[in-house]
Amino acid sequence: MIEFNQARADAPEQYLRGFGGDTSNMAIAAARLVGDAGRVGYVTRVGDDAFGRMLVDLWRAEGVDTDGVVADRLAPTGVYFVTHGASGHDFSYLRVGSAASKMTPETLPEEIIRAAAILHVSGISQAISTGACDSVFAAIAIAEESGARVSYDPNLRAKLWPLARARATIVATIAQCDWFLPSFDEAKTLSGYDEANAIIEWCHALGAPVVALKCGPGGVVVSDGQRTETIPGLEIECVDATGAGDCFDGAFAARSLAGDSPFDAARYANVAAALATTGFGAVAPLPRDAAVRKVLDAQAGARE
Repeated sequence: MIEFNQARADAPEQYLRGFGGDTSNMAIAAARLVGDAGRVGYVTRVGDDAFGRMLVDLWRAEGVDTDGVVADRLAPTGVYFVTHGASGHDFSYLRVGSAASKMTPETLPEEIIRAAAILHVSGISQAISTGACDSVFAAIAIAEESGARVSYDPNLRAKLWPLARARATIVATIAQCDWFLPSFDEAKTLSGYDEANAIIEWCHALGAPVVALKCGPGGVVVSDGQRTETIPGLEIECVDATGAGDCFDGAFAARSLAGDSPFDAARYANVAAALATTGFGAVAPLPRDAAVRKVLDAQAGARE
């Protein structure tokens, strides 16, 4: 999606044009961080329009393979606006009938999905249309058949679908993923629990082997069903939290692909996500590996 982000509180009429979309953010974050461990590709649809071409150019410039991206001549590229207030950032979406919402299982590039070691999917993709939701489940089935691991972020957005349908769909998907990456607030809404360990147990009971519960400034709670570890948040000046959770997802996948344990992957992703909040927009502040390593090295030195 194309992003228009409110630039400053004292100039609310000014917006900075950027790029967004949770899975796009995740793919770019992973591409910036994966290094020699692997490659990142994206499967989606964009409009055959100026915005769609901007996105394709962005992904290519970031090293994201676009063989799985289709330009739709009959549907536009989605757009969203980000505004900022006392309660944080708020999103306004213009994506009904967007190209991405026109995805169906029949349009999936099966050979690309079968070649993947990790498939990342999102609840937002499931929410934007029935066809897109069916496509997510179809992609998971293809990935599981080929032995890929499935990463899932529910990214619950109440504006997109009724809670009852969201909960039923997300619960069904949790049972099919290898790691589940919810935020605390959305997991609280979905589970009805307001304590981290209870939420973790709920996730495991539904079938998630690994859970990384993202708690914003509070860090992340990680569990593999046998061990649970709380990783504290990074003290940093937050400018804009847009895309931070997506950055966590990309970093977690990048380090998992490199062979890290869920706990080591989460420590790395926790730092990456914090660094992603130090600038405006969903893409521009996404960090490189060197920046994350610098913070991790400083943390290690402080503990010695």
